[in-house]
Amino acid sequence: MAAFDIDDIVSSLHAARLRWRDGQRRLLEPGGRDLPSRERLAEIVVQLKGALFPMRLGPLDLHQQGENYYVGHTLTSALNGLAEQARLEWRYKARHDTGITATLIEERAHSAIQQFATKLPQIRDLLDQDVLAAYQGDPAAGSVDEVLICYPGIHAMIHHRIAHELYRLELPLLARIIAEQAHSETGIDIHPGAQIGAGFFIDHGTGVVIGETAILGQRVRVYQAVTLGAKRFPADDDGNPRKGLARHPIVEDNVVIYAGATILGRVTIGEGSVIGGNVWLTQDVPPFSNITQARSRTEAGSPPVSGCDNDR
Repeated sequence: MAAFDIDDIVSSLHAARLRWRDGQRRLLEPGGRDLPSRERLAEIVVQLKGALFPMRLGPLDLHQQGENYYVGHTLTSALNGLAEQARLEWRYKARHDTGITATLIEERAHSAIQQFATKLPQIRDLLDQDVLAAYQGDPAAGSVDEVLICYPGIHAMIHHRIAHELYRLELPLLARIIAEQAHSETGIDIHPGAQIGAGFFIDHGTGVVIGETAILGQRVRVYQAVTLGAKRFPADDDGNPRKGLARHPIVEDNVVIYAGATILGRVTIGEGSVIGGNVWLTQDVPPFSNITQARSRTEAGSPPVSGCDNDR
């Protein structure tokens, strides 16, 4: 086998790393890599799915008589793995906060994952309602089992329900990795910070985007290519986007948003409203409104505007 001449390449890559670390004011990492593993988290999520839905997403040879044993064994493994990933995230934070000690890392990681574990029955209940909403809302759905194992919207919501709890427990990096796994697999991009009520149904799903501070009520339905995004990004004194501001829409109960609609900013879509396809919204919508693209233009060459019908 012929050898490749790579000495200069190795040296150049080393120089590139040093330039990056110097520019980012990165400290040396003598203890090795202190970052969670995407691959390990993917394995843990598979285990959590099996624990949540053992007879549908668990092993092929599982029987109901052995469900509890399987769930207990699998959950123990998943939680131990998740705790280790939580410790890695806290170690990463400790690089920038000298007040985070090794003892504190262990305590916070264990406490967070124990709290996460107690939320799993609630996550299962929410997902059951999501599955039922999809089955009832889609005439093409043959069964709730088909919805659970086939629908990309449900796949994305399993990841989101897990990721959202980790986000709430101050593990945003773990949460984001889990959310982005679903994003890459389904084309559905839900930030783990988004608050989504029960009975949420994403039909088709590709291209759906839901931002970090979005709040969705119960029994909301959205179709493909819907964006619940930010209108603008206020900057700090250095010109960088300010973090953590409420900048995404609030969607109240029983709202339907059809394909291609874009809703931007901290606006409220009132209960029971219907937002038509390809509508662009940057203002509040009263409850029980029907927003559609106007069928005519106000003048030649002007863009279409949205019409509002409150008499549904």
